[in-house]
Amino acid sequence: MAKVAYYPGCALEGSGGPYDRSTRALVKALDLEMTNLADWNCCGAMEVKNIHPMLQTYMSARNMAIASEKMGFDTVMAPCNGCYHNLKKAEYECATSPEAMRTVQDLAQKAGDPVYKGDVRTIHLLEWLMEELGPEGIKQRISKSLNGMKIANYYGCMYTRPRQIFPEKDQGPGSESTHKPHFMDDLLAAAGAVNVDFPLKTACCGGAHTLSDADTSTQLVLNLLQAAEEAGAEVIATECPTCHSGLEMHQIRAETQFGIKTRVKILYFTQLLGLALGLSARKLAIHENVSDSLDFLHDKGVI
Repeated sequence: MAKVAYYPGCALEGSGGPYDRSTRALVKALDLEMTNLADWNCCGAMEVKNIHPMLQTYMSARNMAIASEKMGFDTVMAPCNGCYHNLKKAEYECATSPEAMRTVQDLAQKAGDPVYKGDVRTIHLLEWLMEELGPEGIKQRISKSLNGMKIANYYGCMYTRPRQIFPEKDQGPGSESTHKPHFMDDLLAAAGAVNVDFPLKTACCGGAHTLSDADTSTQLVLNLLQAAEEAGAEVIATECPTCHSGLEMHQIRAETQFGIKTRVKILYFTQLLGLALGLSARKLAIHENVSDSLDFLHDKGVI
């Protein structure tokens, strides 16, 4: 099995802590091997691109260069959609623009950093699990089925867009789809879940607007929550820390500010897969989620 450099990014060391801990627990339980990326930096997800877009590209490329030139890895695994998106964007820009590659390499030399050579790829955690195990490999390791739990799989907008930076997607059978992603659906179905037909699986949650326009973010999240419930979902499964935090916070805000209550639970897909592997709720940091799902999970017979 492939060994990868693990790039947690800023969110997984902060608000996305449960995602980090459940990712580490899941990877260990599946006998996969990842090594923490040394001396990593922020991928430049937010404000830095307003200073200069190439600075963001350089910050992402620096992480990939560390993995390749200092650690000998050819694959970086990023569970966060924002980090995954930005590293893939840097890959694409350096591969398609000689000027971008020169700029990135010039900045690295001036900073005394490893020089990015385009010889490392970034993959999402979902992609890594599909490459190494796939649904059948997961199914063989299940010790506690999800018992038909009805799940709406929410991928968010940065996992598939813009499409040109993900050339490995939309390549026919076995590949991920940018129009209707299914990797999370496939893995959770193998763990005993029932995936509902969720039409907003790649709709924006408004995460970038949370501070500047909270009402818009709340409405976008409410669209997701209500659509999931209308589809019959008991749980929304997430694979992005920003989306996850937004769904949890704005579910509460929709009730307290606008009097609109929704009951769907919000869990990381890593937590759900971990439960199906027999890992404890505490080891998967489910108690650290804002969305309180422990009673629900107990009633479903999975904890």
